[in-house]
Amino acid sequence: MTLNILFAAGPDRWEDYARPLHKALTDAGLDYHLATELPPEEVDYMVYAPNSTVQDFTPYTRLKAVLNLWAGVEAVTGNPTLTVPLTRMVDAEGLTQGMVEWVTGHVLRHHLGMDAHIVNPEHRWAPEVPPLATDRKVTILGLGALGTACAEMLSALKFDLAGWARSPKEIPGMTCHSGPEGLAAALEGAEILVLLLPDTPETRDILDAQALARLAPGAAVINPGRGPLIEDAALLAALDTGQVGHATLDVFREEPLPRDDPYWAHPKVTVTPHIASETRPPSAARVVAENIRRHQSGAPLLHQVDRSAGY
Repeated sequence: MTLNILFAAGPDRWEDYARPLHKALTDAGLDYHLATELPPEEVDYMVYAPNSTVQDFTPYTRLKAVLNLWAGVEAVTGNPTLTVPLTRMVDAEGLTQGMVEWVTGHVLRHHLGMDAHIVNPEHRWAPEVPPLATDRKVTILGLGALGTACAEMLSALKFDLAGWARSPKEIPGMTCHSGPEGLAAALEGAEILVLLLPDTPETRDILDAQALARLAPGAAVINPGRGPLIEDAALLAALDTGQVGHATLDVFREEPLPRDDPYWAHPKVTVTPHIASETRPPSAARVVAENIRRHQSGAPLLHQVDRSAGY
C-alpha cells in the first residue's frame, strides 16, 4: 500500500527538504506519496515542525506518527489533539555534530580567553597564560544526546567535566550528578557552564540567582539549549556584579531577540541568532525515512517523545 506522507513544516522549508526526503524515502525502499497538501483523512505519516499551520490533528484519522524536524518539542507535546506517537529529531550527522562544534568552539574561546586578543583596541600586551583544560572545571546541564556528544568531545580535550541530568547517567571522563540534590554539586565552582536541557516546567528558570551564586566567580555561561532555562534578570545582575564574567547566548524566550533587549547592549554578553545547531535536510531526511521504515516493519520508533517528561 502506498503511504501518504504530509510535509507540514512550512512552505518555506519544502524547497530545502523535498529532494532529500524523496531520496531518503526511496533509498529506504518505501512505497510512498509525499506532498505538502493531502486530504487529512488519508495521511499516514506527518513530517512536522511546531510552527506549522497544522495545529489541530483531529481530522487526521489515519495518522500513525508525527515526525518532528526539530529537537525541541515543547511547543507540541501539550497539544491535546495529538494522540499518536511523536518523535523528536536526533540527528548525529547534522544536528548533533553542529552542536558539538558550536559548544566546543565557545568553551575553548572562554577557556583560552580569546576575546581579549581578538578585540584589543588599547594594544595591551598581557601574556596571561590560561590553565590547561585539566584545571578548568566545565559543567554541562542536560545529558541527552546533545549533552552526551558535547561531553565526549570536551572529555577528549581533558577538561575537568561535571554534568547533571534528571535521571542517573554514566559518561566516561565526566562526573555525573542527577536529581535535585545533584544539581548544586554539579554547579559548585563551575568556571564554564553549558546549558543543554529541554524546556519543561521543571527546567524553566533553573539558572536563577541561587544557581548562579554557586558558580566560580567570573564564570562563563553558555546557553545553546532553551531560552527559558535562564532567569534573565538574575543573569543580568550576576553579569553586573562580576559573578558571571561573560554569557554567550544562542536562544531566548522571545526570538528574534527584540532590538531593545538589554542582552544586545550588555558588554559581557555575546548574542548568536539561534545558530548553535540546525537540522540539516539531507541527514534529517534519513532519520525520518528510517523511522517510517521501522514503524512499518513493526519496530519501535526511534526518539519517541515521553509526553509525561516533555521530551
